[in-house]
Amino acid sequence: MKAATLIIFIVSYFFFIYRKNYRAQICWAAVLLLIAAGIINISDVISFVDWNVLAIFVGAMIVAQIFNYSKVPAWLADVLVSRSKNVSWAILSVCLISGIISTFGENVATVLIVAPIAFAIARKLDVSPVPFLIGIAISSNLQGAGTLVGDPLSMLIAGYIPINFNDFFWFGGRPGIFFAVQAGFVTSFVVLYFIFRKHKKKISYKTSVKVKSWIPTVILGLMVLALAVGSLVSGIAAAGLICMVFAVLSLAIYRSEIKQVFSEFDRETFFFLAGIFVMVGTLTKVGIIDSLTGVFTGIVGNNSLAAYLLIVWFSVLFSAFIDSIPFTLAMLPVAQSLSQGLGIEPYLLYFGLVIGASVGGNITPIGASANIVACGMLAKEGRPVGFFEFVRIGLPYTIVAVLTSSAVIWFLWR
Repeated sequence: MKAATLIIFIVSYFFFIYRKNYRAQICWAAVLLLIAAGIINISDVISFVDWNVLAIFVGAMIVAQIFNYSKVPAWLADVLVSRSKNVSWAILSVCLISGIISTFGENVATVLIVAPIAFAIARKLDVSPVPFLIGIAISSNLQGAGTLVGDPLSMLIAGYIPINFNDFFWFGGRPGIFFAVQAGFVTSFVVLYFIFRKHKKKISYKTSVKVKSWIPTVILGLMVLALAVGSLVSGIAAAGLICMVFAVLSLAIYRSEIKQVFSEFDRETFFFLAGIFVMVGTLTKVGIIDSLTGVFTGIVGNNSLAAYLLIVWFSVLFSAFIDSIPFTLAMLPVAQSLSQGLGIEPYLLYFGLVIGASVGGNITPIGASANIVACGMLAKEGRPVGFFEFVRIGLPYTIVAVLTSSAVIWFLWR
């Protein structure tokens, strides 16, 4: 049973890499194989899925999409760029607004929101859009890890521990992961400055985007406030319901956008997340997670720093080439067992895992969904991005961001 489960998981992972557009189909085909082999049953499938996390994902994404249609994010990016003194600061401004938006919106949605502005700016200034799009993608990947609704990995860790919306900011009497992410963002922003500083062309750019409505901004703000208040009352349990309520409210107010919302909704990631819950639940059920914990324990011994560094940098390396969602979900129980064996707080390893997995995807153009989307948009514009062209920006950004963020987490939670 254990061998069959491991084979199905490894083969599925292989296809995740080479057939990224069919991740959900591959995942559920694997689930059907697990059921057919008698390893799990239908009740296992239902119990393994974290429905609260899926509700957070759906609700937050719909609210973010309506926020996008309001043109407020585009207007903010336009204002920032119009006040930039040269192209390098225009690129950095776009990266900044991308990071801000992704704090409360899913990363792929952020790229879709900001990319059209970046292309328009590049055309007006007669410069390459490549650094703009790469900067947008990697900035959104980092900042998304800082809040409950910013990234699927944040949702996974919140559902597993569990922690609520407020815990990302202040947890156990100490600053939460949000502040570690901000520290990483500041230092990696300096890296971006040195990478892009050669773009000294002066710009003359006037704001042209007009806001359609400020109501979606109010809805997003109220959702964040409701999550904060709800966290004090019910922890993570009500987060999915809160996000869905505001999603329904958004759709009720903007009924004309319903068709577009559902046509652009990321169904692939939704079904992929649901299937991965089942696959990783199966790994736990048959004992593979316990075996993996034993391997890690043998490597680090009784050294908590070694355990922390192994989790962080193994996550960075792994996520640079392979989808971070199944990896993170599989590694969370490993981190828990490892921390118990070492007699340390598990949050140290949990937070290190999420930082490594979220930011590690920035190294390569295939390491994160936001990167793939950004590179795909560039290819459609006739500006394909080479693998090492992306790595030239993504690698130094990742190293500095991870070093800073992980150091802050170690200092706070060691």
